[in-house]
Amino acid sequence: MDAAFTAEQDEMRRTLREILGKHCGPDEVKTAARTDAGHDRELWQQLSRQLGLPGTAIAEEYGGVGCTPADLALACEETGRVLLPSPLLATAALAAPLIGALGTAGQRSALLPPIAAGELTAALAVPGPALATALALTGDNAPGDWAGGGRAGGVQARADAEGWRLYGEVAQVLDGHSAGLLLVAAHTGGFARARTLLFLVRGDAPGLVRARQTTLDETRPQGRMQLRDVQAELLGDEEVQAAEPQAQGGGTRTLAALAATGRHAATVLAAEAAGAAGQALARTVDHVRRREQFGRPIGSFQAVKHRLADLYVQVQAARSAAYYAAWDPEQGALALAQALEALRITAGEAIQLHGGIGFTWEHDAHLYFKRAAADELLFGPVHRLRAHAAHRAGLFTAPGTPTAHHAPGTPDPSATRQKAAV
Repeated sequence: MDAAFTAEQDEMRRTLREILGKHCGPDEVKTAARTDAGHDRELWQQLSRQLGLPGTAIAEEYGGVGCTPADLALACEETGRVLLPSPLLATAALAAPLIGALGTAGQRSALLPPIAAGELTAALAVPGPALATALALTGDNAPGDWAGGGRAGGVQARADAEGWRLYGEVAQVLDGHSAGLLLVAAHTGGFARARTLLFLVRGDAPGLVRARQTTLDETRPQGRMQLRDVQAELLGDEEVQAAEPQAQGGGTRTLAALAATGRHAATVLAAEAAGAAGQALARTVDHVRRREQFGRPIGSFQAVKHRLADLYVQVQAARSAAYYAAWDPEQGALALAQALEALRITAGEAIQLHGGIGFTWEHDAHLYFKRAAADELLFGPVHRLRAHAAHRAGLFTAPGTPTAHHAPGTPDPSATRQKAAV
């Protein structure tokens, strides 16, 4: 394994850092986050045209750059440093991989090129509290109750002569208030035979009502949407979806695609959080070098040095975990747990080490603290990320007990590892 970055990756990182350094100071970030779109549209177009950022991990045949998810993770480490408000996560890390995995040839050809060009943004509409479960980060996504359970709540889909109609409400959708395309998780088939499938809904579809929600982290905008008899298109081939076996409340292909997307999204989020933690630490180090107390910089005091050294170890461990997950996405959830924890601890220490000014709500350090808290609410919490990863690895199961992620009738990987250890 060669862990060194390529010349192209180093150049992409340098160029992206240069552009963001010019346009993404704390004041510019706050201004962009408070616009109706929740991001700077001109900067988004510049990043799309100059770097092909939204198409980084999209195949060249669909107008993308054709890089790997690892390159997208490296890019997101830089966007995380400045807490860039943008539709990059929702579009490139969540929606585009699902379209690529489940979409028909016609759907991929129609949707992926404008996404890669930055002309179309997309969002995955899953009830906010269930996003981590839907992506199989904090629990198995096979039971369909994370999307409403086929009862009241969530979104219901009904077939008619014209296709599909959606009814329901979804809240806490990342960039859901402004995305031009929505991938809506909905139940179909009635309660007894309910399955969770994904449907395509255009942002201007009749009957779709949506609005931006007030959130803790304004750099990560979220929307609430109501679907009132909205015309929708099934993501994927209807005959294939109808013929596939059901998996405890969902279509097997849909659930598998969501889980795979979750692993890659966790890697991207881990890199983003590691970048944010690194920048929070850098800003804190700069402050303690300049702030004087008793006639000397407070950074010269041994107690402060020890705290900063501990933070440095946390940040570097998070970066290492994120880079490893970029090489092996199966470790994405663990890397995300490490990075979210590092960001939370670093942001909290940054507030304290900035002294009295750091405790004011308007101080820039709170941007990082809010990002840490909001991301853990959306994609964590950390202890559940680790617990589910341990459960998948079979760390706490008796020998011969099938783990939740292996099919009956096939060799259980945990049992194989235990035999090898003996």
